This record gives sequence, C-alpha cells and structure tokens, in this order.
Amino acid sequence: MIDNNKLKQRDGFTDKLGFTLASIGSAVGMGNIWRFPLMVSMWGGMSFLLVYVFFVFIISKTGLIEEFALGRLTNSGPVGAFSYAAKDKGKENLGKKLGFIPVLGSLALAIGYTCVMGWIFKYVFLAINGDLSSFGSDMDLIGGTFANTASAFANNLWLIIAIISSMLIMSLGIAKGIEKANKILMPVLFILLLILAIYVGLQKNSIDAYKYIFALNFSKLKDIRLWIFAFGQAFFSLSIAGNGSVIYGSYLPKDEDIESSAANVALFDTLAALLAALVIIPAIAVSGGKLSEGGPGLMFIYLVNVFNQMAFGRIVMIIFYLAVLFAGISSIINLYEAPVAYLQEEFNFDRIKASITIHLIGLCSAILIQGIVGQWMDAVSIYVAPFGAFLAGLMFYYFLDEDKAIAEVNRGRKKPIGDWFYPLGKFIYCPLAIIAMILGIIFGGIG
Repeated sequence: MIDNNKLKQRDGFTDKLGFTLASIGSAVGMGNIWRFPLMVSMWGGMSFLLVYVFFVFIISKTGLIEEFALGRLTNSGPVGAFSYAAKDKGKENLGKKLGFIPVLGSLALAIGYTCVMGWIFKYVFLAINGDLSSFGSDMDLIGGTFANTASAFANNLWLIIAIISSMLIMSLGIAKGIEKANKILMPVLFILLLILAIYVGLQKNSIDAYKYIFALNFSKLKDIRLWIFAFGQAFFSLSIAGNGSVIYGSYLPKDEDIESSAANVALFDTLAALLAALVIIPAIAVSGGKLSEGGPGLMFIYLVNVFNQMAFGRIVMIIFYLAVLFAGISSIINLYEAPVAYLQEEFNFDRIKASITIHLIGLCSAILIQGIVGQWMDAVSIYVAPFGAFLAGLMFYYFLDEDKAIAEVNRGRKKPIGDWFYPLGKFIYCPLAIIAMILGIIFGGIG
C-alpha cells in the first residue's frame, strides 16, 4: 500500500504551468542543441522534420503519458512506482529491484551532464570577458581551448560551480526550487533562442538555409536510415528513460490532465529543437561553412568560429551560451531529482541532506570522468536510458492492472482517453523502447 500520510506531506508542483515548464526543461537539453540541427542538415530538412514529428507524436502519446501517470499514481520515483505496479502480479520485490536501474541511470547521466555544465559555465565566462572573440578564426586556439577544458582534471572549478548551482535549486524543493527556477529559465531560454533566430535570419545568405530546412525531399523519405535517426532523436529528445518523467509525474496534482501536459511537453520540446536549428544552420550558412559534425565539437569549437565571423558576434555568442546554460540547468536538476528523491523515500533523508549527498557523489564522480565524458554519456544513453524506458513501460502496460492504469490517465480529464491508448502503448511503444536500445548499439548512439 502507498502511505497516504506520507503523500500528504510530500512536496509537489503548485500548478500545471510549473509542472509543464519543469517537464519541458527536463526534455530540452544538449540533444536539441548539438544533435537536432545536425540531423536536420544531414537528413534533408523537412523530410527529417516530418518523420521526427511523427515519432514525437507516437512517443508522447504513449511513453510520456505512461511515465507521468505511473509517477502520479504511486506518488513515488521509479523504485516505489515499479514496486507498486509489480505488486499486482505478485512481483513487488522484483519491481523494487528493477526500479533502481532508472535511478542509477539518472545519476549516471547527471554525472556526465555535470561535466558538460562545467564546460558551459566556463564558456559563458569566456564569451562575456571576450576571450572567445579574441581567437578570431584561429582554429588551433579555439580547438585547443576546448581540448584543454574537456581533458582530465582540467575544469574542476567550473564543475564545482555547476554542482553548487544545481544543489542550491534542488535544496529548496520542488515548488520553491525546481518549479520557480523553470518558470524563469524556460521562458528566457525561448526568448533568447528567438532573438538569435531573428538576428541570424537577417544576415546575408541565411535564406539559403531556410530553403534547405523547409524543402521536402521525397527521395530522402525512402532511406530507412532517416527513419532510424529520426526515431532515435525523438525518443531521447523527450527524455524518456523511466526516471525523470516518472519522478516529475509523482509531484503532479491529481486534478491535472496528463495527456494535455504530455502534449505540451512534446510541442515545446520540438519548438526548442527547431529554434536551435533555425539559429545554428543559418549561422553556419552565413559563415559559408557546412554542418559536418554534432556533439561538443559543434557547440564549443565550430560555432565559436562561426560567431567570430558575424557582425556583433560577441553579443550573439554571449546570448547563445546563456541560452545553452539555461537549457543545461533545467536538464541537470531533473537528472539529479530521481536519486535525490530515492534517498528521501528509501532512507528518510530530508531534502537538503539528500541533495547535498547526491551532489557530492556527482561532483566526485564528474571530476574523475572528465577525460572520458563522451564515452560515458554514450554508454548510458545507449544502454541504460532506453532500458529504463522499457522497464517503465513494462511495469505500466504489463504488470499494473489495466483498469488502474487507464483510470490514472483519465484522472483530471473531462473526456476519457481513447481506446487507442492502451494497445498503442502495450504493443507499439514497449517494443520501440527495446528497438531504441538496439539501434543505439548498432549506430553508436542516435540520440
């Protein structure tokens, strides 16, 4: 049984806006900024976008709803949620053990993200003080700066700053910390990206990028690889991993419409990715370059050179890295939330003690893996994240009683969800989660 007295004292989001913005923040991250523009450029502009949106629609109508509902039903993170769901099949202990996998995956991703956030904090500083602008088009200086930043034990100060920022927000709790932070971070992020998109769009040659982005190439749609990469990008962009969405769902008020919330998250996550593409692809077109790489090299090496060739490039660079910083903070606090909540739920830690403990683990681990961040993030995103998503789907669609599952999804809705929901999740989404892991292994990470 779920302890109702414990639930009454539990922190949570105060309104739908706060929950939606926090969930959008958890989804909007580096995948939107350094992976999505590359995918759009490589796989045919609108041809990729259409397939991507199709998969976002399917996943948001199944996996995202399911994870929100599972968390809200149990008022718990993955461990408690999986245990409760598996109880209907007499497998409560198995569910509890499996629930630890997404928690561990969330912490592992948070550790890698801490390194990335350290890079971002440093680059915001270097953009503001003018060091990045002084490099001009000297790729040796630009590349060398990032190589030094991302090397072992080279960025400890900025890692500490990143950890402290996350810990301070999370120590305040859900309503006073995470919710309030995202009510500022998310609107400002979209405003900054929109300002950048408008400015870049007014530059010479940017029209060529727009023609490419919004051109539909039917021949590209015949390439199975486009569908594979669009699916992988959609799956990981929505932050479906059996952890962050489950724990945020556990803080959702009982009278909120989960399907509506999931639709809003999918919409604004896609808009953020599109805005990033409308900044980065035209910016590279203006500079006469080609979008030939994703990952850290795009954001910390290539784009520095691009901005240094633009009018008012220093200002544009500062705005860009601030936008990336806000996207990163909103993501990292979501990743640390599942392990923080785990200590609260399983060991009765108070909020501050749990936050300090988890962030100290994150800091020590991040310092040690600075030289292998890429390999670390690839391993977690390829293996642990999709497996966690599959486990959450398994618990909701196969272990939890069907009537309970549907009743929770319908709670807060004026009209019951359609009959399509349950079979679509059970027979389409759950297999897709395993396919995501297999494709990630084959293609070396597609998110």
